[in-house]
Amino acid sequence: MGDKDRKPTPRNETLFQAFEWNVPNDQSHWKRLTAAIPTYASIGISNIWLPPGCKAAAPEGNGYDIYDLYDLGEFEQKGTRSTKWGSIEDLRELCRVSKEHGIGLYWDAVLNHKAGADKTERCRVVEVDENDRTKEVSEPYEIEGWLGFDFPGRGDKYSSMKYHWEHFSGTDYNQENGKKAIYKILGDNKGWSRSVADEQGNADYMMFADIDYSHPEVQSDVKNWGVWITKELGLRGFRLDAVQHFSSRFTGEWLDDLRERCGEEMFVVGEYWVGDWEAMAQWLASMNHKFSLYDSPLLNNFSTLSTSEKADLRTVFDDTLVKNKPVNAVTVVTNHDTQPGQTVDTPVEGFFKPLAYSLILLRQEGYPCPFYGDLYGMKGKNPQPPSCGNKLADIILARKLFAYGSQEDYWDNPNCIGFVRRGTWDRPFGLACVMSNAEPGQIRMAVGEMHRGERWTDVLGWEDGEVVIDEEGYGVFNCPGISVSVWVNNEAEGRDRFPVNFDSNIYGE
Repeated sequence: MGDKDRKPTPRNETLFQAFEWNVPNDQSHWKRLTAAIPTYASIGISNIWLPPGCKAAAPEGNGYDIYDLYDLGEFEQKGTRSTKWGSIEDLRELCRVSKEHGIGLYWDAVLNHKAGADKTERCRVVEVDENDRTKEVSEPYEIEGWLGFDFPGRGDKYSSMKYHWEHFSGTDYNQENGKKAIYKILGDNKGWSRSVADEQGNADYMMFADIDYSHPEVQSDVKNWGVWITKELGLRGFRLDAVQHFSSRFTGEWLDDLRERCGEEMFVVGEYWVGDWEAMAQWLASMNHKFSLYDSPLLNNFSTLSTSEKADLRTVFDDTLVKNKPVNAVTVVTNHDTQPGQTVDTPVEGFFKPLAYSLILLRQEGYPCPFYGDLYGMKGKNPQPPSCGNKLADIILARKLFAYGSQEDYWDNPNCIGFVRRGTWDRPFGLACVMSNAEPGQIRMAVGEMHRGERWTDVLGWEDGEVVIDEEGYGVFNCPGISVSVWVNNEAEGRDRFPVNFDSNIYGE
């Protein structure tokens, strides 16, 4: 078979989470991202996970305190026209420039709840145990809950749906007496969803005014929103917040409707933050594997290995989603929930981040998602500098250019492991990666006879010298202690683009 008859090797896809929790509240984030799009495209980022840019309950809200799905920074509501991230005009410009550079956009959809109601409404409730929401701890009675959403700044534009008490299943505050509790709302055909996780007995209630997806008006409105925003912004996909907390039955119907009306290629990844890959696999099976999930067990392994002295690196993929369900795994090293000071703070020590990123970006399994806070640093009460010695962009570019072809692991030493990618017919260069969490390491690895005589160097520049591939296709590859090296043919196309010298000063400080 000639090269003309072979199928081309698809370019590696890389997803980028384009925000961290403490991005400044200056309503300029869409503009920052727009300016950075050409750089992202050049290093190999193919899709961007945007923050939840719907109108929040507070002007400084990140959007998880969601007020109005249909206000993308267009209407004067909740004390502001723009969201924390910027105006609708800035968002549309970001969409235009992203499309121009071939980068897709995924929207962070917060569908579990609403916050910042416009008025209180009276409804009948029963209090439930905070630790077991299946246990009622009071007699039914009336409260005055913040459950009326009229969206006066938007009116009926895009949607005439108004939300009232009957559209919610629970709330957590009684305005009448100031009492905080978990209140299950009573009424015809109401109750906690049965297609949720079993955390705290039943995981349906998480926060604020909990949306009731058994209500047909709610189902219709949220399905229409998914199609509307996809077409409005030209989205390629979604990240769904807290999928274990709202109806998986509705979630599956929502995705089916979205793909039917917007295209089967629409990508959706859910946030199901649990340490058990088998529980995640069961959820994926219940959804007919239409989704991807973030690999939280892998992140837990990164944390454990980085905080244990001379831990066994060979265990890094044990009991992970990417090992057992690689097609459904989105792999991360940090995100906005796990960064320092956040709700699921999962520390990954700085020395380990280059190793972790090499493991998710340069191997063939999983869909890697680097984090804005690792590329640019994190602000807030727990500030962090850019990770990986400002080399994360180099590892992303190495994925784009060289991480192709068959993969072989060299995992004989618990503290020094390596793997090779041998390239393909049309992406022939391949790479060799060696990492150590202890002393400097060295591994003899076979990159293939097709590479014999080539001279390979470390694109990260942390290991000096040159490796000459022998007649049998082997090379002896070194890495520094507590570090990683990524070796590539010195004459490979794109090798002269290293070091990337990525400008991490996105705030102009």
